[in-house]
Amino acid sequence: MTDTEIRVKGVQIPAQYLGDIEMERFIALIQREPFDYTQWRQGIDADDSIEAISRKAMELRHGQKS
Repeated sequence: MTDTEIRVKGVQIPAQYLGDIEMERFIALIQREPFDYTQWRQGIDADDSIEAISRKAMELRHGQKS
């Protein structure tokens, strides 16, 4: 896959689950905040809903600020 194809799919998936506006907010949050994707990803259960995944991400984010 080319970098462009990865970028397109990387935006399509969150847009599908979050909607366009929330997807843009998600991308802005990731760019703005210090974020360890690998650590965050390891804490995700594949059976979790998008809401549960978002809640875990926010908990991790708040924990890093403390």
